[in-house]
Amino acid sequence: MEFKANPKKNVEITVNGKTYLRHAIKTHFVEPGENYIDIMREYALPVYADGDMLSISEKIIGLCQKRIIYKKDLKVGFWAKFLSKFVMKTPAGYSVGNPLKMQVAINLVGLPKVIYAAICGFIGKIFGKRGVFYIIVGQDVAGLDGFYGEAYSCYADMGILNPLGPDKVCNEIRDQLGMTCMIVDANDLGVEILGRSSDITLDTDTLKAIIKDNPAGQSSQQTPIILIREKADEE
Repeated sequence: MEFKANPKKNVEITVNGKTYLRHAIKTHFVEPGENYIDIMREYALPVYADGDMLSISEKIIGLCQKRIIYKKDLKVGFWAKFLSKFVMKTPAGYSVGNPLKMQVAINLVGLPKVIYAAICGFIGKIFGKRGVFYIIVGQDVAGLDGFYGEAYSCYADMGILNPLGPDKVCNEIRDQLGMTCMIVDANDLGVEILGRSSDITLDTDTLKAIIKDNPAGQSSQQTPIILIREKADEE
């Protein structure tokens, strides 16, 4: 099998003295309510071999689970509009600099916590520490996707929440299809491991390092699944 990487990404990466190959698996455009088992069976199973591992984008699992908030159902209040003005755009997008996302953050964790996180985040930036806001509000806010239509216009009108029971989802894929896997929230700024199948023995830091460059891409590549294979000495 020929391993292929997205543009500006590499097939190989070396972590802790071992080299891993990463193959970007292209899928169709996943719609809300699709079956993630069927998606994995169609696209990943034909190229999977014993010893491989899948890195699956949290976005497609969230879509399959219909973990969606629609713009039409979201009332953006004063605080969301006000606080979002102080968030700088990053290479990964506006995050809660988008008033819609800020409102979802307020709905998820409450206004007092968001205001506290915003104040701490501001202080953190003064001292050169970034990401304080998301540490305080938590991964459900940090992992909010959507409300951004540059790559796909339909995402401008929907927000996608983190999947429910990511460990359970990974074990379901493992039990039904025999594929070791993890669910990740990755962008060009960082990686979080949201869930993993119980047969994964690598520690979290190693898993993050294997996909630290976000081989799934960050725009319209449509490669939400990455096949990971340890490179044999003779390869």
